[in-house]
Amino acid sequence: MAALHKTVPGFLWNVPANLSDLAVQERLSPSAIKAFFRIVSRWKVRDEDARQLLGGVSNGTFYHLKGGTTKRLDQDRLTRISLLLGIFKALHVLYGDKLADAWVSLPNTNPIFAGEAPLSFMTKGGVPSMIRVRQLLDARRGGR
Repeated sequence: MAALHKTVPGFLWNVPANLSDLAVQERLSPSAIKAFFRIVSRWKVRDEDARQLLGGVSNGTFYHLKGGTTKRLDQDRLTRISLLLGIFKALHVLYGDKLADAWVSLPNTNPIFAGEAPLSFMTKGGVPSMIRVRQLLDARRGGR
Protein backbone atom coordinates (compact mmCIF):
# COMPACT_ATOMS: atom_id res chain seq x y z
CA MET A 1 0.00 0.00 0.00
CA ALA A 2 1.41 3.39 -0.95
CA ALA A 3 2.05 5.87 1.84
CA LEU A 4 0.10 9.08 1.70
CA HIS A 5 1.98 12.26 2.52
CA LYS A 6 0.44 15.63 3.19
CA THR A 7 2.18 18.37 1.30
CA VAL A 8 2.95 21.83 2.54
CA PRO A 9 2.72 24.42 -0.22
CA GLY A 10 6.23 25.24 -1.39
CA PHE A 11 7.87 22.19 0.23
CA LEU A 12 8.27 18.61 -0.98
CA TRP A 13 7.68 15.81 1.55
CA ASN A 14 10.72 13.86 0.41
CA VAL A 15 13.19 16.78 0.31
CA PRO A 16 14.24 18.46 3.57
CA ALA A 17 13.64 22.18 3.77
CA ASN A 18 16.81 24.25 3.38
CA LEU A 19 16.83 25.74 6.87
CA SER A 20 19.89 27.85 6.05
CA ASP A 21 17.83 29.83 3.50
CA LEU A 22 16.57 33.10 5.01
CA ALA A 23 13.29 32.97 3.08
CA VAL A 24 12.62 29.46 4.39
CA GLN A 25 13.47 30.60 7.93
CA GLU A 26 11.03 33.50 7.63
CA ARG A 27 8.32 31.25 6.27
CA LEU A 28 8.65 28.51 8.89
CA SER A 29 9.40 30.65 11.95
CA PRO A 30 5.90 31.86 12.88
CA SER A 31 4.48 28.33 12.94
CA ALA A 32 7.56 26.97 14.72
CA ILE A 33 7.38 29.61 17.44
CA LYS A 34 3.67 28.97 17.96
CA ALA A 35 4.23 25.20 18.11
CA PHE A 36 7.14 25.54 20.53
CA PHE A 37 5.14 27.55 23.05
CA ARG A 38 2.18 25.18 22.79
CA ILE A 39 4.45 22.19 23.46
CA VAL A 40 6.23 23.73 26.46
CA SER A 41 2.85 24.78 27.82
CA ARG A 42 1.44 21.24 27.48
CA TRP A 43 4.62 19.82 29.05
CA LYS A 44 4.49 22.47 31.84
CA VAL A 45 8.11 23.44 31.17
CA ARG A 46 9.52 26.32 33.20
CA ASP A 47 10.77 29.31 31.18
CA GLU A 48 14.36 28.60 32.25
CA ASP A 49 14.17 25.06 30.80
CA ALA A 50 12.35 26.30 27.70
CA ARG A 51 15.20 28.75 27.10
CA GLN A 52 17.66 25.86 27.34
CA LEU A 53 15.66 23.79 24.84
CA LEU A 54 16.12 26.67 22.41
CA GLY A 55 19.87 26.62 22.92
CA GLY A 56 20.29 28.76 26.01
CA VAL A 57 18.73 31.96 24.70
CA SER A 58 18.77 35.05 26.89
CA ASN A 59 15.72 36.20 28.84
CA GLY A 60 15.27 39.12 26.44
CA THR A 61 15.35 36.94 23.34
CA PHE A 62 13.02 34.41 24.94
CA TYR A 63 10.43 37.01 25.91
CA HIS A 64 10.64 38.60 22.45
CA LEU A 65 9.81 35.18 21.03
CA LYS A 66 7.03 34.67 23.56
CA GLY A 67 5.62 38.12 22.86
CA GLY A 68 5.63 37.61 19.11
CA THR A 69 8.16 40.34 18.27
CA THR A 70 10.75 37.93 16.84
CA LYS A 71 9.96 37.19 13.22
CA ARG A 72 12.73 34.78 12.17
CA LEU A 73 14.45 31.84 13.85
CA ASP A 74 17.86 30.66 12.76
CA GLN A 75 18.65 27.16 11.50
CA ASP A 76 19.65 25.86 14.94
CA ARG A 77 16.42 26.93 16.64
CA LEU A 78 14.26 25.61 13.80
CA THR A 79 16.07 22.28 14.06
CA ARG A 80 15.57 22.15 17.84
CA ILE A 81 11.85 22.88 17.49
CA SER A 82 11.53 20.27 14.75
CA LEU A 83 13.03 17.66 17.09
CA LEU A 84 10.68 18.68 19.90
CA LEU A 85 7.70 18.42 17.53
CA GLY A 86 8.75 14.89 16.61
CA ILE A 87 9.11 13.97 20.29
CA PHE A 88 5.71 15.47 21.08
CA LYS A 89 4.06 13.59 18.23
CA ALA A 90 5.72 10.28 19.10
CA LEU A 91 4.65 10.60 22.74
CA HIS A 92 1.05 11.18 21.69
CA VAL A 93 1.16 8.14 19.42
CA LEU A 94 2.55 5.97 22.22
CA TYR A 95 0.57 7.23 25.21
CA GLY A 96 -2.65 8.92 26.21
CA ASP A 97 -2.59 12.71 26.43
CA LYS A 98 -2.03 12.88 30.19
CA LEU A 99 1.01 10.57 30.24
CA ALA A 100 2.33 11.91 26.92
CA ASP A 101 2.44 15.43 28.33
CA ALA A 102 3.91 14.36 31.68
CA TRP A 103 6.52 11.92 30.26
CA VAL A 104 9.29 14.49 29.73
CA SER A 105 9.19 15.50 33.41
CA LEU A 106 9.06 12.02 34.94
CA PRO A 107 12.22 10.24 36.15
CA ASN A 108 13.10 7.56 33.62
CA THR A 109 14.86 4.24 34.22
CA ASN A 110 16.05 3.87 30.63
CA PRO A 111 19.89 3.73 30.74
CA ILE A 112 20.28 6.79 28.48
CA PHE A 113 18.55 8.96 31.10
CA ALA A 114 20.42 7.54 34.14
CA GLY A 115 17.33 8.06 36.29
CA GLU A 116 16.81 11.67 35.21
CA ALA A 117 13.76 13.06 33.52
CA PRO A 118 14.04 13.28 29.72
CA LEU A 119 13.60 17.07 29.97
CA SER A 120 16.72 17.34 32.12
CA PHE A 121 18.60 15.06 29.70
CA MET A 122 17.60 17.29 26.76
CA THR A 123 18.35 20.62 28.44
CA LYS A 124 21.81 19.43 29.48
CA GLY A 125 22.70 17.64 26.24
CA GLY A 126 21.16 19.94 23.63
CA VAL A 127 20.57 18.76 20.07
CA PRO A 128 22.41 15.41 20.39
CA SER A 129 20.24 14.50 23.38
CA MET A 130 17.07 15.62 21.61
CA ILE A 131 18.01 13.40 18.68
CA ARG A 132 18.52 10.41 21.03
CA VAL A 133 15.13 10.95 22.68
CA ARG A 134 13.48 11.26 19.27
CA GLN A 135 15.18 8.07 18.06
CA LEU A 136 14.19 6.20 21.23
CA LEU A 137 10.53 7.18 20.88
CA ASP A 138 10.46 6.53 17.13
CA ALA A 139 11.90 3.05 17.73
CA ARG A 140 9.27 2.38 20.40
CA ARG A 141 6.45 3.29 18.07
CA GLY A 142 7.91 1.27 15.20
CA GLY A 143 9.06 4.27 13.17
CA ARG A 144 12.18 4.33 11.04
